[in-house]
Amino acid sequence: MHIREAAIYGKCSGAESVKQAVFKILNTEKETYIIYSDDYGIKLDDLMGKNIAFVKAELPHRITEALLHDDRIISVEDFSFECPKRHNLICRFTVNSIFGSFEERKEMRI
Repeated sequence: MHIREAAIYGKCSGAESVKQAVFKILNTEKETYIIYSDDYGIKLDDLMGKNIAFVKAELPHRITEALLHDDRIISVEDFSFECPKRHNLICRFTVNSIFGSFEERKEMRI
């Protein structure tokens, strides 16, 4: 069996770099990892077990606040929700950046 070393190479810029930043921010629990400042990431763990109406009201604010720390993001809008399973929530929204707009989603257990 041949073991291949993993390598990180290349770089991205423009819209693709913003998409990567959005993914990373929305998948990093705020105030959890000492390598990140207290402003980086999103606070979601305290929403688990809460009423779905409360989560739907709170989530757009938290997503917007987390993403607007990135200077390349102008606004976040058009939030919609879907509950495909009993304890799952999918939040879809539009990210408007200096490189254009794109659709994004955040899925979480509640």
